[in-house]
Amino acid sequence: MYFSTRRRVAGDRLDVSRTALTGTGPLNRTHRSATNLTDIPAQTASQAQLVPHNALDDLYGLYLGVLFSAMGISLLAKGGLITGGIAGMALLTSLLTGLAPAPLVPLINIPFIVFSFFAMGRFFASKSIVVSAAIGAVVAGIDHWLNVSGVGSGFAAIAGGTFLGMGILCLARHNASMGGTGAVTLWIQRRYRINAGIAQLGFDLLLFALAAASLPLTKMLWSVLGTVAMNGMLIVWHKPGRYRG
Repeated sequence: MYFSTRRRVAGDRLDVSRTALTGTGPLNRTHRSATNLTDIPAQTASQAQLVPHNALDDLYGLYLGVLFSAMGISLLAKGGLITGGIAGMALLTSLLTGLAPAPLVPLINIPFIVFSFFAMGRFFASKSIVVSAAIGAVVAGIDHWLNVSGVGSGFAAIAGGTFLGMGILCLARHNASMGGTGAVTLWIQRRYRINAGIAQLGFDLLLFALAAASLPLTKMLWSVLGTVAMNGMLIVWHKPGRYRG
């Protein structure tokens, strides 16, 4: 009778050696590594969802949102253009009445802030009240702080629309808005998963239809370009499910 003298290898079915029992063999190391690799994405995703903005993040984000929005409104106003949302309503009213756009932003915002109080919550509405008043104050201040003799319509449209879109994006990322139709579009995105930029574009088309009767064709075309620039920021950068925190 012959007996096999082959040494058992860690990982054999009946291997009860210390290597097999402690899990230090090559097969166990491979299995453990594979298990750890599959666990990493799930752990990372769960950890990422547990890191909300703190108070300092919100304060800085709202500051940037107000600054960018006010700069965008000022550039559009100096170019004699309009845009969508509450800013467009204020700019159009300013062109028709001769009033400065700065105080018009918080005044026109009142019914929309009431809507956001019930639809988006008291915290969101409170932020929007502060943001609306701050934007009006900064727009008024820019007229004194930034002395510009003239702004080309093309630059006003592209730069003003982009600044305004970036401001709206900063505010949205920190659970606030300028109010106006911006609050409505954010509610539509949360409720019906329709992109906020696309919803905003629908409201803007209605506003431009009303403005067509009083604005020259060239100003209308430049205003359309600025509105596309503004909504492009939201369409590209504010997609549902992309952002956490």
